[in-house]
Amino acid sequence: MAHTRQGGSTGAGTGGGGVRAFPSRPRRWFDRARELGFRYALLPLRIFLGVTFVYAGLDKLDDKTFLAAQGSGSIGELMRSVRDTSAVPWLVDRALTDPVAFGEAIAWGEIAVGVGTLVGLLGRLAALGGALISLSLWLTVSWQTTPYYYGNDLAYLMAWLPLVLAGAAAPSLDALIAKRRRRRA
Repeated sequence: MAHTRQGGSTGAGTGGGGVRAFPSRPRRWFDRARELGFRYALLPLRIFLGVTFVYAGLDKLDDKTFLAAQGSGSIGELMRSVRDTSAVPWLVDRALTDPVAFGEAIAWGEIAVGVGTLVGLLGRLAALGGALISLSLWLTVSWQTTPYYYGNDLAYLMAWLPLVLAGAAAPSLDALIAKRRRRRA
């Protein structure tokens, strides 16, 4: 992006019309750095949330104690323990109809959201999925945490919102697909 300076006088390097014929080098560098900053601003957040959700999902699927209807450390026991303090007890009741399936659904959902976020495929949809998982965990498991800011699910929910709004900018499969569509058009 070239910047020009408007002026009334003519002189060397102005092209005779008062417009500067060459861009200012420091300004060009600053603008490029700023553009790159905007372009990649959400990338660290995408990487963190993507890796965290993939890891959380795989950790749940690998933990046979967690994926059990009852017993210490099981999803069933966790759901029963938070049922009366949850903001949405009907959701906990629904999860308690088949706690193992609920735990597996959460785990696979976290993996899908994490992978989608990392590669930037359907970025807004993946982020919305992450936000909904975080919201459901906040309203059920973390709801009774006091003070509220000690519960990590609310912080994850807030972290997903910029990605819901902005989507997955470059580098992402969404950006690559959009670039190919523009070339064909």
